[in-house]
Amino acid sequence: MGIADKFDAAKDKVAGKVKETTGKATDNHSLAAEGKLDQAKGSAKDTVADAKAHLSEDAHTDDTEGGGRL
Repeated sequence: MGIADKFDAAKDKVAGKVKETTGKATDNHSLAAEGKLDQAKGSAKDTVADAKAHLSEDAHTDDTEGGGRL
């Protein structure tokens, strides 16, 4: 789950950057905007993947005295 989510987020960020750069180079404002949107989508996916990983780690923590891992 975690690595696949991170890879998907990175893919969106890279594809978005390529679109944005191409849009700016060709003076295509809609392509540049689409690239920025893809990058934002990738950042959001990255944040969700981090949150999932954090919640997964918290689920394996023992809340009893000492707070050790299960």
